[in-house]
Amino acid sequence: MLRSILNILIVALSVLVSSCFKEDKLVTPHVPGNYITDTIALTGSYKYQVYYSLSDSTIQSSGARTLWDLGFENTPGGWRVILNSSCFMKAAFLSDQEFGLPTDTTGARWLFNPSDGSADSLATGQWFTIKNNDTVGTNRVLLIDRGIDEGGNPRGFNQLVIDSLVNGTYYFRLASINGTNPRSYSVSKHGNTNHLLFSITDPSSQVSEPASPAWDLLFTEYTTLLYTDLGQPYPYLLTGVLLNPAYVEVAVDSVVTFESITFDKAQSLTFSKNTDKIGYNWKRYNFSLGTYSVNSDINYIIRDTKGFLYKLRFIGFYKFNKNKLEKGFPSFEYQKL
Repeated sequence: MLRSILNILIVALSVLVSSCFKEDKLVTPHVPGNYITDTIALTGSYKYQVYYSLSDSTIQSSGARTLWDLGFENTPGGWRVILNSSCFMKAAFLSDQEFGLPTDTTGARWLFNPSDGSADSLATGQWFTIKNNDTVGTNRVLLIDRGIDEGGNPRGFNQLVIDSLVNGTYYFRLASINGTNPRSYSVSKHGNTNHLLFSITDPSSQVSEPASPAWDLLFTEYTTLLYTDLGQPYPYLLTGVLLNPAYVEVAVDSVVTFESITFDKAQSLTFSKNTDKIGYNWKRYNFSLGTYSVNSDINYIIRDTKGFLYKLRFIGFYKFNKNKLEKGFPSFEYQKL
């Protein structure tokens, strides 16, 4: 009888204790996406700029890189003005010179935009002072060297004065290098792009970036500073990939194989928002042969505009065209982790 009572108490106690604990929830295992392979047609002259979305596996926009010259920051508090570095553009502030008069470039100190996206050393500099809550220009003349086109031909020079930024509208003036044909222009913030793009050749043209949340990677030529063996900096025009500066960040790994990179491994890496973190050095140029080779052992782990993680590597830079290999067609494979 005593044994029966004890058994009943043990069963009752086990039921009571088990009722104090919540049922374990089933955890859905993390399932990565399919491997995707794609190719971007920059062409042999690197003519195009191509905006790419990883989540959609699509080109959001593609256009000739010479279609614009100036990019006006389009964020609510933005004031920066960038140059189109894909054309090797540069700028110099000219002291004691008046807009609309012939320009003397003697002693000009030419500046390039930093390719990592840092805002503290733009070629156009901090062109303003704050007055009564408005952004008012310093009236300094900025000489713009518009660089070269895809054929290496000079695109010319212009004088630029950025006058103000009032209620979301940039006001600025342009003239030729000798001061002729002075014109006033304005560009108003609208939409949700990173920049408002402006063409000096055709100011009325509608050149636009895709909406900022819609793209992750920009395939393009761009200007960066390289260094000699003696540490001397020199500007160079390169072909590579830039990140969407508003959202995207990337980590780089060349220790493990591409196939072995997992979601958990990716989360342990250190990410960077430098826009040129992918850049150009996934390929190498052989000066003796005059050809490029791609380093597929470099893995890029990308956090996209939606916060998802992808692993990506480059696998080619050429395509067959009329039975010949043509450069300027970067191909890559990637997977959502």
